[in-house]
Amino acid sequence: MTGTAPDLAAGVTGAEAGMPVAAVALSCPACSAPIGDSDRFCEACGAELTPAVELPPPQTATVTAARACHECGGEVAPDGYCTQCGAGAVSERDHFVEEPAPWVAAVCDRGIRHDRNEDAVALHAGAEPGSHAVLVVCDGVSSSTDSDVASLAAARAARDVLAVSHPQALGTAATRLMATARAMEAAVDAANDAVIRHTTAGPGNPASCTFVAAVIQQSQLVVGWVGDSRAYWLPDAGAGQLLSIDDSFAAEQIAGGMSREEAENGPQAHAITRWLGIDAPDHTPRTASVDLTEPGWVLVCSDGLWNYCSEGDAMSALLHETASRTGSAPLDLADGLVDWANAQGGMDNITAALARVGPPTTAGPANPATTATPAVAATPATAAPDTATAPAPAAYQEEGTPDGNVLS
Repeated sequence: MTGTAPDLAAGVTGAEAGMPVAAVALSCPACSAPIGDSDRFCEACGAELTPAVELPPPQTATVTAARACHECGGEVAPDGYCTQCGAGAVSERDHFVEEPAPWVAAVCDRGIRHDRNEDAVALHAGAEPGSHAVLVVCDGVSSSTDSDVASLAAARAARDVLAVSHPQALGTAATRLMATARAMEAAVDAANDAVIRHTTAGPGNPASCTFVAAVIQQSQLVVGWVGDSRAYWLPDAGAGQLLSIDDSFAAEQIAGGMSREEAENGPQAHAITRWLGIDAPDHTPRTASVDLTEPGWVLVCSDGLWNYCSEGDAMSALLHETASRTGSAPLDLADGLVDWANAQGGMDNITAALARVGPPTTAGPANPATTATPAVAATPATAAPDTATAPAPAAYQEEGTPDGNVLS
């Protein structure tokens, strides 16, 4: 497994060793990307910049670790080619990992068929396992402009909102749930604003992406989503659960009685009905929650993974089978899931973000037929009307023939 966050590009900063430093470049305080002294927002992550950016102390050369060749493991030269075998290096945006704590990790990969990686992931986790974690995945709409930049900015903006939100409300489970749902709405607002800031003016399809996030607050899990990126709860014993309901044409067909397999393999299976962006009809997230009363895994992923393994039970079986080969370290397990999706064809970008609840284990799941399924409760914000959990009307049913804005 190789790769780092894409805006942490390899290179040498400062003056050559032993030489005086004439000037120090400004960098974004959120992601460390280079910025100009007159910039109001970071071009890399979309963070708002304060009028005065504190300069770091003068430095001599700071040399980052050499990149490893994905073909032979040799060292990649500054020109982007391996010094051993001559292979071109993989872009750091095409494959990167995040691991804020040993119990939370993610892998984001370009896949095999796409020219660029439009998926994005952003994570936060407390040091103590099970204490507090945030997992955000955004999938850029491939036919929209700069969706790779917008999706990464959106994921990080939402992560930053949720990372500092530890809602306690009145101290009861119900009020904490409502407060977390409100924080999720604020996070999606921030993500949507980030997409808009990265939208190119003029004709064409503006930047857009899907959104899904999971917040673990001790024994409670809250997920929120817009589009068809997904969240799963996969207990060690019992049935795996798909917690989100896609905002897609396929979900409409499933609600109408079509089998999941047929709907998700149809010609318009990935026509989404809601998304983030300047042309989004509604970006209010739908939410669901689970009480985490037993050990298991929280999985947040893009359709590049669930395309090949959709049902909760099937995803649970895949995760446990993969863990039997990779071990139960979240980063290794996420990498194994991405490798598996690529082995199935890698038709789309692939992101798998995992959080471990309870002690590590490699045991397989129990028979779902003989175990109880954890209850999933809609938050008050989404539970009021009977139609709150039903997919929204398909965008192309309102606007005629679908354009690129509704295809993920």
